[in-house]
Amino acid sequence: MTQNNTIVFRKAEIVDKDVIWKIIQQAIERRRLDGSTQWQNGYPNEQTVESDIAKNFGFVLTVGEKIAVYVALIFNDEPAYSTIDGAWLTTGEFVVIHRVAVSEDFAGQGLVKKLFDSIEEFVKSKNVASIKVDTNFDNTAMLKILEAKGYTYCGEVLLNSGMRKAFEKVLI
Repeated sequence: MTQNNTIVFRKAEIVDKDVIWKIIQQAIERRRLDGSTQWQNGYPNEQTVESDIAKNFGFVLTVGEKIAVYVALIFNDEPAYSTIDGAWLTTGEFVVIHRVAVSEDFAGQGLVKKLFDSIEEFVKSKNVASIKVDTNFDNTAMLKILEAKGYTYCGEVLLNSGMRKAFEKVLI
């Protein structure tokens, strides 16, 4: 019997919530073990996941039938991004990438890069020109991915958890 390893990017469903929450808990612990302050203050939490799914912000990358990566995609709405110490590349419509979390079962397999490829295709299909994202100064894994995927460092934004590095990629 062959294993189905088809990779699919799809909207998260409420039935996915428990698996997604487990993946986020793994990511929170991974950040802690890395010595990071990111995600160490009770956010994101289970209610965050429920809210993402209810608002159609939640997306998953599956390998076969298993959820490998979770992400929240939010169109044109990140109040913190209205003030940046620096400058965004564009002023039009955009998608914000938040809460990227990889399952321990799939860590180190390059799936976040595949996720970013899927996000870019999805965003282009919606005729949105730009993707914006922020991350903690000490999240070296995400900083490397953003560099590898061609995101431009634009400055710093203040979120509830403190100052974050902000990036943008123009697609169209």
